[in-house]
Amino acid sequence: MAASFGFDWQDARIRAELSRNMHGRPIGLFLNAACCVATASVAIFSSDIAMLRWSCTALVLLAAVRVLLAYGASEIVGPLGRLCRKLYSISALTFAGVIGIAAAISMAASASTHLQVLLVGYAMTQGAAVAVGNAGRPLIAMGQMLLTFVPICAVCFTIGTLPLVVLGLILPSLAAGLAFITFNAFATLSRQVRAASESAELARQMREQARTDPVTNLLNRPGFEAAAQELIDGAAPDRQFALFWLDLRRFKEVNDMLGHHTGDLVLAEVARRLRARQPDGSLCARFGSDEFLLLASLPSQRDMEQLASQLCADLAMPLRIDGLRIEGGASIGIATMGPDAPDLDRLMQHAGLALYHAKVAGRNQACFFNVTMTRNLARRKEIETELRGAIQRDELSIYFQPILDLSTGRIRKFEALVRWFHPTKGELSPAEFIPVAEETGLIITLGNWITRTAARACANWPEEVTLAVNLSPVQISAPGAALGILAALREARLDPSRLELEVTESLFIEDKPETALFIEQLQAVGVHFALDDFGTGYSSLHYINKYPFSTIKVDRSFVSGPNTGKRSEAIIRAVAEMGATLGMEIVAEGLETAEQVDAVRRAGCTLGQGYHFSRAVPEHLALRLLEDERGALKMAKLAS
Repeated sequence: MAASFGFDWQDARIRAELSRNMHGRPIGLFLNAACCVATASVAIFSSDIAMLRWSCTALVLLAAVRVLLAYGASEIVGPLGRLCRKLYSISALTFAGVIGIAAAISMAASASTHLQVLLVGYAMTQGAAVAVGNAGRPLIAMGQMLLTFVPICAVCFTIGTLPLVVLGLILPSLAAGLAFITFNAFATLSRQVRAASESAELARQMREQARTDPVTNLLNRPGFEAAAQELIDGAAPDRQFALFWLDLRRFKEVNDMLGHHTGDLVLAEVARRLRARQPDGSLCARFGSDEFLLLASLPSQRDMEQLASQLCADLAMPLRIDGLRIEGGASIGIATMGPDAPDLDRLMQHAGLALYHAKVAGRNQACFFNVTMTRNLARRKEIETELRGAIQRDELSIYFQPILDLSTGRIRKFEALVRWFHPTKGELSPAEFIPVAEETGLIITLGNWITRTAARACANWPEEVTLAVNLSPVQISAPGAALGILAALREARLDPSRLELEVTESLFIEDKPETALFIEQLQAVGVHFALDDFGTGYSSLHYINKYPFSTIKVDRSFVSGPNTGKRSEAIIRAVAEMGATLGMEIVAEGLETAEQVDAVRRAGCTLGQGYHFSRAVPEHLALRLLEDERGALKMAKLAS
């Protein structure tokens, strides 16, 4: 029968849910108990049959016990709750049996007709009620009906009168019909419970999928925010949390050059390394394209520093993806919860600021948040806003510092330097606003403006005098960077051979293909390139061998720094000899005294730049320097 009605006796989830439903109907149980007490009380006080009175007394006691057991079954957990549920089932069968016995006694002992009607009617009503009310436990319902009806049927056939025999025959038919109703109701309830359970499971799976990143199987942004808030809210007040915000190095290049499939494999491997390192009870998430978050409860600053160091080391190890060796690495910003970061939003804000400073510090660096970062951020935001306005209002100026031929003393070129004279704050140092321009992307607009403005000025100089312009790595990496330079040259009608672009060694650290393409495009039309600040940072002869530099600028620290001496002179001499062999100009920067000029000239430098010759001057003064130089040459010729 079970199979025909479409339910599974072995489905524990269905049995548990239906049992909860059966134990969770207090109103019906109380009404049933009240009816039982009313019926039994009438029998006790209106009959002098001892057995009937004892059976009815037992009914009252059982009704009270069942109410208590039903409460325990639904409200108490653990072993005691399970015992209450088991005893409740036993009491239900006992209760049904006593009802049937009481009704049978009233018939056999020839109680008053009205009392017999009351007891038999209550017994039949109870038997029919349990068929539907206890459909969640059909075997118990069938047991209750049998225990109720069998004693009555036995007395009916024993007495043998025609009405009672008919009643004895009706009751089994009624039981069969009620059994059909019971099993049918159970099948319907089973399907509903199963459907609800499957829907709940599907909803849970969908909720998990909505909170999980499909590439790494870590939490995604919504999942992390929900889980992190739950973790923080449920923690003890003295528990300290640290948020590690990681940003992968060069991930965009992997996606662009090797494809998104390889990029996904890189992300999955990074996630594996993070999971292997994350502390117990922590949360790990992929927060963005190449950003990961780790929220952990750590007891001390030392533990946080140790974890940060381990994460940096793990992620700096090269990755092997489809036979390719991919250089990894990540910058990490770290913030802790405290009075200045009392909630998750503020904690994430602080970790983001720390991440920014970690990126500025260099590769594979970890940086902890401190309050000065907030002030610096406000200052950078202020500079960014004002710089945008300054570009629009033409508050910026180009100054030119001459670079002289050390053998003749003549001006060979001018380096273009941007100056910002703020209407209320006075002159702002390029060291303050250029980094902000690079961070925000304003350097692209600013750099194109500098090149265009300086090129127009250079067009008015003698043809032998050239222009040097500094370029930012951010500007070079921008799409169409070479086209912007060429457009500036066309607009100024300046021969490309009169432009020299100065780049620093930091441009070549990551060896981007955009860099090589930029240099190739401009070198093909005659633009020259200079390697600026040589001797600092990641100096390498590989750059000089690979790219077509025509000039090397020796960093000022070798000329006028605190550590100048025989070692620095030997380095300058070695660079100068290399330049002479390769046909390059060697520029000594930062010349401030005649002695320094003589020293770098003896070392082999061909060009010099510094305050000894001239500070950076506006365009009209640059023209005057050239005119003064021409005048001096004319006077020298006349004198000779």
